[in-house]
Amino acid sequence: MTLTHLFVVALVQGITEFLPISSSGHLILIPPLTGWPDQGMLIDVAVHVGTLLAVIVYFRRDVLDMARGLVSLARGRLDGPGRLLALALIATVPVVVVGVLAKDLIAATFRENVLVVGWATLVFGLVIYVTDRYGVTLKRIEHLRASDAVIVGLAQVLALIPGTSRSGITMAAGRLLGMERPEAARFSMLIGIPAILGAGLLAAKDLHESGNAQLTGDALLAGGLAFASALIAIWGLMAWLKRATFTPFVIYRVVLGIGLLAWAYGT
Repeated sequence: MTLTHLFVVALVQGITEFLPISSSGHLILIPPLTGWPDQGMLIDVAVHVGTLLAVIVYFRRDVLDMARGLVSLARGRLDGPGRLLALALIATVPVVVVGVLAKDLIAATFRENVLVVGWATLVFGLVIYVTDRYGVTLKRIEHLRASDAVIVGLAQVLALIPGTSRSGITMAAGRLLGMERPEAARFSMLIGIPAILGAGLLAAKDLHESGNAQLTGDALLAGGLAFASALIAIWGLMAWLKRATFTPFVIYRVVLGIGLLAWAYGT
């Protein structure tokens, strides 16, 4: 794996994981657009670890609250930390169940399918626009109910389709429920912690079973680059959403989606 290839994969994963533009969709596009081979499971695990550490560092106060929430839940109390953890777990269950049961089917159906990425990028980009444009702004995370977390969790299942964007579709669900933009993004990223952890563990399991679980310099570099770029992307997105809308991301998705569809249907 060349250094250029490594840099591109790590930066694409880090930048796109938490922006509402789909990291899986962008990663799938790298081989057909560049002619490079798939980066392999080791690098996949490394960049997932990097992005996971980035969101934990940025939202460290919330993560500590969720850790304290374990004690609260163990005592049968649904106070602030315990309630936040409970909501995050509820929102995570649907994607874990579907992801585990349909992992092989999803990989066989959607892997390296530019048409799927193109349509998902375009259609769900428009979904993000509609929910953001017409959604009211009333709720913060503390106002969410268990039923709201279920809705966000069901939306997260759609992110198993490359090009959808896990962060994008869960933020759209949050806006549909009336959440403020920064709060929708915050909740999306917090429930992304178990989702990314789960995906990384599945990849690590496959890697271990393949007998290629040796840590390398390439993996460390990829993880470090993904961490740094993800941290910058999270900071930039949260700063942007305090004063503006999702429209620039929607425009990017529409242009990219149309371009990919034109390319796919023209070849």
